[in-house]
Amino acid sequence: MLFKDIPGLFDIKKTLSAAVQNQHIAHAQLFHGSYGGPQLALALAFTTYLFCTNRQGDDACGECASCQKMKRAVHPDLVFLFPTIVTKKVKEPESDLFLPEWRNFIADSPYRTLPEWLVYLGAEGNKQGNFPVEETRKLIPKISLKPFEAPFKVVILWNPESLNASSGNALLKTLEEPPSTTLFLLVCSDPQKLLATILSRTQRVKIPMVEEHAIADFLVEQSSIDSEKALQLAQSAEGNISWALEKSKTENLSTSTWFAEWMRAIYSKNLSKLVILADQFDGFAKEDQKGLLEYSLHVLRQCLYQISGAPQLIKSLEKEKKFIDNFSKTLSQEKIEKMSSKVSDVHYHLERNARAKMVHLDLSLQFVRIYHAQQKA
Repeated sequence: MLFKDIPGLFDIKKTLSAAVQNQHIAHAQLFHGSYGGPQLALALAFTTYLFCTNRQGDDACGECASCQKMKRAVHPDLVFLFPTIVTKKVKEPESDLFLPEWRNFIADSPYRTLPEWLVYLGAEGNKQGNFPVEETRKLIPKISLKPFEAPFKVVILWNPESLNASSGNALLKTLEEPPSTTLFLLVCSDPQKLLATILSRTQRVKIPMVEEHAIADFLVEQSSIDSEKALQLAQSAEGNISWALEKSKTENLSTSTWFAEWMRAIYSKNLSKLVILADQFDGFAKEDQKGLLEYSLHVLRQCLYQISGAPQLIKSLEKEKKFIDNFSKTLSQEKIEKMSSKVSDVHYHLERNARAKMVHLDLSLQFVRIYHAQQKA
């Protein structure tokens, strides 16, 4: 991965390359940006540039031995840590046991999300990726050796939000006193979920959202779609390149279809349908459940723009805009605030392993009360 392969973000690329050129590199950095954004791609490009033996100005050459190894993610001085799951074959998971899958996963696209990774691993039901505490402890001997080829060993820790208290504290000890030739690059989309002590020991590198025109050009190049559709997707993505790439390759709108069906059942007070939908929701993977709730917040936000007289702020696909236009006519700002708050509450409880069917059915019933109480008013 080279800087030039990543759409837009000229300023942050310049900042990262200058840090290498000036040898002002913090030993622990937190690359954080929008969900599905370019932070992993930038961490890989930064490492490639750091390791490159024939740098070309502000980017790596892409041709030397180090660049070729980085392209395949097999450089001996590169260490990956990422969330894993228990499988039929792996009872005590750790990142090294899933490296072949991980390399294929990021080679396909470095703009990835945790739900995509879990699906790639074949996670079923409510399995959520995590970092076993033993893995963070085993990191110490890995980084104690001097670098084999590069000036540094680089540890890329993807999705540190999945660290629990035990594994986070174990990592903290390593971050506090790392070997002088080791760099840590933590890559996340929600730094608020990290331990405060980890945040305090990292230099934060805020990755801005990629410019819409840059995402559109990138989609045209990657998926060979027309520029008009590419621009629509870029505007709807809100920085989520992973989502935009997926939508550029498929017309699958299952999430929006399911949401629309749910809202119609709310509107018609169809309790039997709401029970069926709660059963369906219970059968989804945990990350898909959270994804549906996040999509719900997205639609409610677009409806708020519509009723507030700011339709130019709406960022949705053309096929979704008609639904948003009609749905928003039945809403008020107060109703949207109440519904959004309830959705956020359910998201919180799901993360703490509440029974999905119960919380979703309860959410539906609360929506019915909020919606129709507002109607009577």
